[in-house]
Amino acid sequence: MSACDPKVFSFRPIQIGGGEDLPFLAHLYASTRLEEMAASGWESEQIDNFLKQQFEAQHVFYMEQFADAKFDLILSGKGEPIGRLYLEEREEEFRIIDIALLPEFRGQGTGSIILSQIIEQASDHGKVVRIHVEQNNPAMKLYLRVGFRKVETKGLYILMEHCDIGDLLNCSPDA
Repeated sequence: MSACDPKVFSFRPIQIGGGEDLPFLAHLYASTRLEEMAASGWESEQIDNFLKQQFEAQHVFYMEQFADAKFDLILSGKGEPIGRLYLEEREEEFRIIDIALLPEFRGQGTGSIILSQIIEQASDHGKVVRIHVEQNNPAMKLYLRVGFRKVETKGLYILMEHCDIGDLLNCSPDA
């Protein structure tokens, strides 16, 4: 396998003490909002300022609200950052707080492999996997394909869940 193979990746904790990973994380965040921002009609400077502000607010919120979570960068086979995975193991579930890949690494199987690993790890611990997904998120197809189901809709977000057939006690009732 080559170093650019989407199946070759690793994780490392984000480094924010000195701000080392913040520029990448801000760039990654912005890449997830490109379509939305293109339709805004705003000037590029307005978009940049808005996305910077939104990233900073999200970052602070995640760090404060999910202090026990693992905040990892997803690294390519070459060791370069290509995404992020924020995951919290709770009493009855693994909660994916956020998962994102750079556009050039989407649709190549990396996300499917990562989700499958999380699902397997949760199953080994007798837990379900849950994630909140925006209704218009293109990754919705991926979540459904790997076995997540829609559990609850609240505003713009859908709570999705992957439940191992052997762990039906922790599964939410059908929405």
